[in-house]
Amino acid sequence: MKKSLVFAMAMALGVSATAFAANPFSDLPAGHWAYGAVAKLAAAGVVDGYPDGTFKGDKTMTRYEMAQIVAKALAKGAIGADDKLVSEFADELDNLGVRVAKLEKNADAVKITGNIRTHYKHTTGDFGKTSESKTRSRLFFTGEVNDNWHYVGMLENNQTWNNDGKNDSGDNDTSFQRAYLTGNIGVVNMTAGRYQGTYSEGNVYDTRVDAVNANTKFGATYLGATWGKMANLDTFSSNYKKSKAGEFTQAVLGTDIGNLNLEANYIHAKDINTKWMTGTDNIWTAAANYKAGDWKIGAMYLHGDADDKVDVSDGKKQKFAEPDNDGWVATLAYKGATASKPGSWGLFGKYYDQGGATYIAHTMNGNYDAFGPDGFKGWMVGGNLTVAKNMVAQVEYYDLKSKGDFNGYKDGDHNKTLWSQLVVTF
Repeated sequence: MKKSLVFAMAMALGVSATAFAANPFSDLPAGHWAYGAVAKLAAAGVVDGYPDGTFKGDKTMTRYEMAQIVAKALAKGAIGADDKLVSEFADELDNLGVRVAKLEKNADAVKITGNIRTHYKHTTGDFGKTSESKTRSRLFFTGEVNDNWHYVGMLENNQTWNNDGKNDSGDNDTSFQRAYLTGNIGVVNMTAGRYQGTYSEGNVYDTRVDAVNANTKFGATYLGATWGKMANLDTFSSNYKKSKAGEFTQAVLGTDIGNLNLEANYIHAKDINTKWMTGTDNIWTAAANYKAGDWKIGAMYLHGDADDKVDVSDGKKQKFAEPDNDGWVATLAYKGATASKPGSWGLFGKYYDQGGATYIAHTMNGNYDAFGPDGFKGWMVGGNLTVAKNMVAQVEYYDLKSKGDFNGYKDGDHNKTLWSQLVVTF
């Protein structure tokens, strides 16, 4: 590394080559093109000469020597923490005791990350055959408010192609879908705004909420509560209007006992209007998950208490159906793909038996809402693989059935779904 890099740095700092300063080096003549810049840097304490009073501008520098100059420039305020030199010599600066991590934190007051997911979904069964392809792009903006609080926003674009003859050329939409603050007040961690709300492992609800959440830990035990409004449900009501839900409250209590996690959840949701349920629903869940090496096994019991029957009128006369209130889910998983580790992989499977009152917006990629208020039962299997760093492929297969006879649906009607996706993060 030539000393000319130091001259270039001096120019980048805005130090004039004609700036007047006393010459501290015997081998740097006053007529040299870099005389003023080097003299100014020396006067500021950014560069030092050799013990014999020379600068030796043609001598090759080591990375360590250059890092010393960068460290001094930082200390003097000659360059900022966001300068590329700080990133380039981060390891050497760390060895010199310079708080690079803190400097980088301050430099990156706003970070932009994102992911792109492309998926293909194919569904067959007693209700017909459909397929869908979609590419979803997300950009996350994280801004530092102070040491305790951050702002997070998310911009999402979706491009969808269906085989229904209506949008074979592809539908496109872009929207600002998340905006929230996250931080802590003492030992209480808080999130407020529009964010992703996932409750009871997604078996009850997994989509956006406009809410305030507070949670804290007491050793191995944790307690949390949420109040707000459910937003942007992804299913449709029986009258083909967008599903919606009103105010909701949620509470969770959990604890870890060695490799065993125990958790209880409660959700009280008002003004629900999904495909098979309207009114208010109270849902309780109790779950246990145990890890043994690379294996994870889990079980969950769910109970719903919907106060309204579902209007299933056929246009001739008004008919009502009572949603089924009980359900359970079993989970088994082995390992799992990690985006930062190419070649890592995992396998997983679930069995569902859920009544219509035990879910509002399920996390699964199967067509769980194709059945009536009695709910659904069935299984899924899947696997994932990190094909390259930050590139994870996943495949899932669902075989779901109706739990009851209702309005043309038969007990045991099938709905099979193949889901495949590739997620690239950056």
